[in-house]
Amino acid sequence: QVQLVESGGGLVQAGGSLRLSCAASGRTLSSYAVGWFRQAPGKEREFVAAISSSGGKTTYANSVKGLFTVSRDNAKNTVYLQMISLKPEDTAVYYCAADLYRGNLLLRAKSYDYWGQGTQVTVSS
Repeated sequence: QVQLVESGGGLVQAGGSLRLSCAASGRTLSSYAVGWFRQAPGKEREFVAAISSSGGKTTYANSVKGLFTVSRDNAKNTVYLQMISLKPEDTAVYYCAADLYRGNLLLRAKSYDYWGQGTQVTVSS
């Protein structure tokens, strides 16, 4: 079992930045791909970014490409999501999820076995 805990969310003005963290316990995260997803009120959970187990591969939703950066520190068992130039439409609960890495980055939420509880990001205009 992998337990994931997100942190780093909060209230920020439009144009601001935040860095989210996803800390794992229970097992080493170094064999797992990690995805970031977000869910705004009344909307479906959507893919944001994903990173391979080594960190050598990443992929992003078009809406965040060039603005968000996913990275990881396997020594700290933690994955990060750096977000810059935030917009009000980025407001959502952000979740990290993990799944054993099998060579492909996964974009669908149902492909991930382990989830954190989420952290709220609110961007004011």
